[in-house]
Amino acid sequence: MILNPESEVLETLAKSILLAARTAPKAKGVDDIITALVEKDDIEVLALTMERLADEKGEGFYFLKRDATNLRNAGAAVLIGVKTSGAAGFDCRACGFKTCAEMLNRQKVEAEFKGPNCMFKYIDLGIAIGAAAAKAKDLCIDNRVMYTLGAAARISGLLDVDVVFGIPLSVTGKNIFFDRK
Repeated sequence: MILNPESEVLETLAKSILLAARTAPKAKGVDDIITALVEKDDIEVLALTMERLADEKGEGFYFLKRDATNLRNAGAAVLIGVKTSGAAGFDCRACGFKTCAEMLNRQKVEAEFKGPNCMFKYIDLGIAIGAAAAKAKDLCIDNRVMYTLGAAARISGLLDVDVVFGIPLSVTGKNIFFDRK
């Protein structure tokens, strides 16, 4: 008899969650989405980076430490990001520039995220994240979309992307992402 075998399949199910992100619709059919399954060794790197960011940013950023604890307590985590290959070419001005060419010719700002980028790339990322979270829900896996986890992945150098979010995953009797302080 195998007791509580559900935690043994979490990594496989995490790959199914990333599959949902991969197959989500993309503007003009251009797929600039990058996905990753966080390995056990990387969890501590990410958690330490989140804690360091909290200390650097100061008061008001305690939530980074809270999220680091959530990550350490999770059974797995995935990352979904975008590394833009250009702009959609609509000159829609949503990025704050008159033309796509003007936005693309600007020096990118390097921080937790790298930008500016085409708004349609951000939409693609949001749709992919939503598809992943929905798949996790369909699989009865507790999850939470975290900007903090993504910022740590980018700052630590674990993932070469412009913008990234993380989704820690948990299969316990109580959702560890619900009663957070």
